[in-house]
Amino acid sequence: MFNSTRRILLGAAVCLLAAPVLAASPLPDLVESTFWSAEVDRGDLPPLAERLPSKPLIVDLESRGRTPGIQGGTLKTLVSRSKDIRQMVVYGYSRLIGYDANYNLQPDILLSYDNEDDKVFTLRLRPGHKWSDGAPFTSADFEYWWNDVANNEMLSPSGPPDFLRVEGELPTVTFPDETTIVFEWDRPNPNFLASLAQARPPFIFRPSHFLKQFHGDYAEPEALAEAIEDVRARSWASLHNKLDNMYQFDNHELPTLQPWINSSSGKKIRHLFVRNPYFHRIDPNGLQLPYIDVVEMEIVSPGLIAAKANAGETDLQARGLDFRDISILRKGEADGSNYRTLLWGNAVASQIAIYPDLNYNDPAWREVLRDVNVRRALSLAIDRDTINKALYFKLAKPGAMAVLPASPFFTQENRDAWAAYDPETASAMLDEAGLDQRGADGIRLLPDGRPMEVVIETAGERQEVENALQIITDDWRKIGVKLIMRPLDRDILRNRVYSGETMASVWYGWDNGIPRPYTSPAYVAPTDQVFFAWPKWGQYYQTNHEAGEAPDMEPAIRLMELLHDWELATNDDERSAAWTEMLKIHADNVFAIGTLAEAPQPVVVNKRLRNVPETALWAWDPGAHFGIHRPDEFYFAPDGTD
Repeated sequence: MFNSTRRILLGAAVCLLAAPVLAASPLPDLVESTFWSAEVDRGDLPPLAERLPSKPLIVDLESRGRTPGIQGGTLKTLVSRSKDIRQMVVYGYSRLIGYDANYNLQPDILLSYDNEDDKVFTLRLRPGHKWSDGAPFTSADFEYWWNDVANNEMLSPSGPPDFLRVEGELPTVTFPDETTIVFEWDRPNPNFLASLAQARPPFIFRPSHFLKQFHGDYAEPEALAEAIEDVRARSWASLHNKLDNMYQFDNHELPTLQPWINSSSGKKIRHLFVRNPYFHRIDPNGLQLPYIDVVEMEIVSPGLIAAKANAGETDLQARGLDFRDISILRKGEADGSNYRTLLWGNAVASQIAIYPDLNYNDPAWREVLRDVNVRRALSLAIDRDTINKALYFKLAKPGAMAVLPASPFFTQENRDAWAAYDPETASAMLDEAGLDQRGADGIRLLPDGRPMEVVIETAGERQEVENALQIITDDWRKIGVKLIMRPLDRDILRNRVYSGETMASVWYGWDNGIPRPYTSPAYVAPTDQVFFAWPKWGQYYQTNHEAGEAPDMEPAIRLMELLHDWELATNDDERSAAWTEMLKIHADNVFAIGTLAEAPQPVVVNKRLRNVPETALWAWDPGAHFGIHRPDEFYFAPDGTD
């Protein structure tokens, strides 16, 4: 079935065979994968001892209550959009440095690293590590990215990514030898290591041996011109950027360091990802990970994911499933399906959050929404207990948008801030805000005479959002506010928010509801347009003041000052102090109106699939959804095993 795929993946490997490298310390007896054994026997692929780094990462299964597995099998999972094949980079979670199950940073692709006062970071690679096509992975791949991609104006017009800038200054980057890379700043950059562990990592390396053939400074001109013409690219830079998409994972020819390789070219309904023969992790018994040979990712309509899961057509599924799907999934279990439904925790700060747009283009509405007492009143007028009972069977935690108890910065005071159901106080606060006049229908009037009709735009993807807004519609009506819900396509919603055309929108709360002192608080400061309460302030920061608007409200300005304090801090106490004040500012100012948090996330797991945690957090960052739980260690027990 995979012969043609294997030929594609291994075409370049035959001429890149490396000499065997002996490990510095004893390794377990290595066991060749049956998936690649035919290629090894033919001489098309080196034996496992020559494919691994001299110091592979030997995973510690026992300490995490896991069992050694067996290789083989195809794991099926579902996504709802073609571009979601990038989830394989998220789930694969092969990172220079990654989080372990306790959210501590550990070397992964790296053999080790040194951190000198958050100013000098020395990264050490595993000797003999190779890309998925067998080419050496060395410091030259970091040097190529730094000199020829990040600092090439044609490929990166804005220069290197922002997480590398400290007080506007970029690091000095050196490459002492083929396994060492040094990033050095004059001031601390405490966010550097955590950035490398993100769900969407900033790949600070590239497969230079592959990409140089498409780079204007290296490629043979005639061959490059032909390649540009073949794909109808505008320039060599656009061609390079198209092929160099390590996160999108849509170029099956681009070498990778992930546990599975994309073996499907073009747009398909089903994409196949096969085991990386050069992956750097092994188990204590000498089996190369991943255990599972093939991941099959099928693209289906969002509305079909729960039904297909119920029918047993997926082996591992959480994406596309919501709390409301639990009942039908549990019914499928009772009817004898081949799966079980786990209930994991959810790490977002709020299941449903309303974002009044403080940068809304309408001046009159902007002034109203910027009045903190209006935002507080709208929050007090929401009956969160009713939403919890109606939508989550009282299993969620009502409250404002705040970090979760798993974070050291959690306080009940912040969760309770302006979140008790108190319509009388809410109504009085709106009166005091100058919204005391009403029309004949009882709806309050703005100072310019327009009715107080709050239009909340949604992505139209989650039924629970629409159901919650229907309850809030009744709640707000009691205080003289009319809620109008407007479902839109996700991309259209975002574009409207970013351009200031949206009065209010609804989305999840902060993705990271479990920050630690080492977590950058940039996402709770106005640094990014994706926080829908201040898109233009975020644009101002993201574009280095070339677009958007400068923050002009004192609390937002203070958030930026505290972010700066965190960036210059030299110890965890100072960083924690910045975090604590920033979260208090959010609680007091209700920039986003949270509703409930910690609703269980259903996770469908094939009954034969092993090493999947019974309890865990479903978190985007930190965590990379399944990634932090290392799906390369999941395996299928033999048929007939319960």
